[in-house]
Amino acid sequence: MREAVFSSSEFRIRAAETPPANYLLPWAKNAAASLFFTLFPADCRICGAPLVEISRLPVCHACLESLRPLAGSFCSICGEALFSPAFIDRGDARCGLCQRAHPLFERAAAYGSYDGGLRDLIHLLKYRQVRPAANVLGRMLSEVITGLDTVIPAGGLAVIPVPLHQRKRAQRGFNQSELIARAALKVLGKAERFQLSPDALVRQRETGSQIGLTRHQRRENMRGAFRVVEAGAVQGKNVLLVDDVFTTGTTVSECARVLRKAGANAVWVATVARTLKVVEVFAVPEKIQEEAPAEDRMAMAAHG
Repeated sequence: MREAVFSSSEFRIRAAETPPANYLLPWAKNAAASLFFTLFPADCRICGAPLVEISRLPVCHACLESLRPLAGSFCSICGEALFSPAFIDRGDARCGLCQRAHPLFERAAAYGSYDGGLRDLIHLLKYRQVRPAANVLGRMLSEVITGLDTVIPAGGLAVIPVPLHQRKRAQRGFNQSELIARAALKVLGKAERFQLSPDALVRQRETGSQIGLTRHQRRENMRGAFRVVEAGAVQGKNVLLVDDVFTTGTTVSECARVLRKAGANAVWVATVARTLKVVEVFAVPEKIQEEAPAEDRMAMAAHG
C-alpha cells in the first residue's frame, strides 16, 4: 500500500494504490491516474497548477526543477554572497565580517537561496506538515554535505541537527532539521563516516523572534538556549551541524560555541537554504584590503 496525493483544499487524502502487476499495460495506469484526479483534483502547493501524476509530494515537476543551487561568489567561511569583481574565480575570499573575526564554526554552506520555490518547499514541511518534502530537501542537503566533506578531516563525523524546544517540537510533531538530515544521510549511505546524533544537543530555552534585533541583541537572545546532553557524542570529534535555513548565523554560532565548549574539535554547518544579503555585502580579498587607503578600508568596513 502507498499513500496518494493531497487535495487542493489542503486536506490529506489517503488512497489505496496497489502496485500494478507485470501484465498491467501503461495505458491502464494512465487511465487509473486520470480517474483519480477527476475524482480528487489536486493542485501544486507552490504554483497552483493542476497535478497530473500521483505523488506523495503535492508539488509539480516544473516547480521542483526550478530549485537550483547557488551560483556566484560567496564567502569561503560563512557562505554570504560577495558583491565585488575582485571575488571572481577566488575560492578563498571572505566577507568583511569573517575577515575581522573568524566565526565559531569552520565553514558554513547552503544549497540555495531562501526565497521563491525553495522557501515555499521548506514551509510546506515546517508549517503544513508535508513530510515527503523532507526527502527532496534531504537530497539537496546531501549535495551540500558532499561539498563540505572534501575539507573536513577523515574519520567519524557527528551529525547533529539544530534542535527545537520541546514545546515547539510537540506542537509541530517533528524537528524538520532532523528529518532533512536523516533523508540526506540515507542518500549519502556512509554510515561509517556520518553518525547521526539527534539527541546530543537540546534547546533548553525558548527564544523570541530575531527580527529587528541588532547583531549583539541576537547573540544575547540565543545565549544559553542550547545545551549538550550527550558529551560522548561530541568530545574529541568533528561535528557537522545541520539546519534547514541559515538566516543571520546567530543560531548556528551559538550551537557551535556550546559544542566546542563540550569538547568538539571543530564544527561545520550545512543547511538547505540561506538568506542572502548581497546588496549589503561589499568586501575585498585580504591582500587587496591591506593595500587600500585607510579611508577606503573604513568605507568597506561600514558596508561589511
